[in-house]
Amino acid sequence: MRRLLLTLFLLLSVCCSLNAQFRSTRNDVSGQKASGTVTGPPGSEMNNTAAKDTSAVTDTVQGFSIRRLIRGYAGRDTLTPGYMVLGSAIVPGAAQLYNKDYWKVPIVYAGMGAGIYGGIRFNKQYRETGLDKYKYMSTASFIAAGTFYWAQLLDGVVCYKTDFRAPVPAKSTIYSILLPGLGQANNGDYWKIPIWTGGLIACGYFYHFNDMQYRRFRWITQVGSSSSDSGYIGAITSSQAETYRDTYRRWRDYSILAIIAVYALNVIDANVFAFMADFDVSDNIASLEVQPTVIQPLNLQYTWYDTSSSFGGVPALGLNLQFTF
Repeated sequence: MRRLLLTLFLLLSVCCSLNAQFRSTRNDVSGQKASGTVTGPPGSEMNNTAAKDTSAVTDTVQGFSIRRLIRGYAGRDTLTPGYMVLGSAIVPGAAQLYNKDYWKVPIVYAGMGAGIYGGIRFNKQYRETGLDKYKYMSTASFIAAGTFYWAQLLDGVVCYKTDFRAPVPAKSTIYSILLPGLGQANNGDYWKIPIWTGGLIACGYFYHFNDMQYRRFRWITQVGSSSSDSGYIGAITSSQAETYRDTYRRWRDYSILAIIAVYALNVIDANVFAFMADFDVSDNIASLEVQPTVIQPLNLQYTWYDTSSSFGGVPALGLNLQFTF
């Protein structure tokens, strides 16, 4: 139960921390359509002349707004994937309401409710009888409730409709947060899925192995040093077991850090390559232009001052290199 609550808390924290990023992506429908601009990274075909209007109001400087969240779920505003997932993390089923999949809401609450009820009931029976089967059934019930909670978040992002053919960075990022490798699949980088999933599986194996060895030598340390008639007979002493215990505990902690690093890199990879999906990487070098141009001096201190010139400094002739990305 504590692990389940910790997982939900970490998921909610990630949604809050990445919220600002999701609202500033190039495929953000709400902010760009409201200002009449649809912009992309340098080199994309999504930039238009309206994007050069300096009077356009952008949404990248605004913080989190409860009002916008409420207006979005009330149908009065357009929510980005980050906002939608954040609201669904707080109130399960909110993403389904926003996507107008109303029939899914009873399924979400029925599954979560049944799992929580079964977990509490079987846990009570386990405390009364002490039978391990009730303990396993209680754990399975809580896992089922968490699965329904996770599924409604993933379903909300999958059913989120956009007007872009290119991958939406916010969706790819959330995909990788909820299921490592899914963001790469959304970007079309299927060959990366075995790399990230295999990395997480390997890190998880090393964590399990090191934790098992740590518990083993911790038991040897406790039993071997408890008393002279403890019955422990082994090839190593308790003092030697302490060294192994500390070593495997340190390696177990390193395994946890490795899991976090691989998971974070998986999310970053999905986000970055979704941004670069429509970046122009053609081999056409005709976009390189070299032409003479007149360069105005940046510092009058190092120029000859001409009173007849309106600028004051005398322009110089130079070369202008223009690269198109």
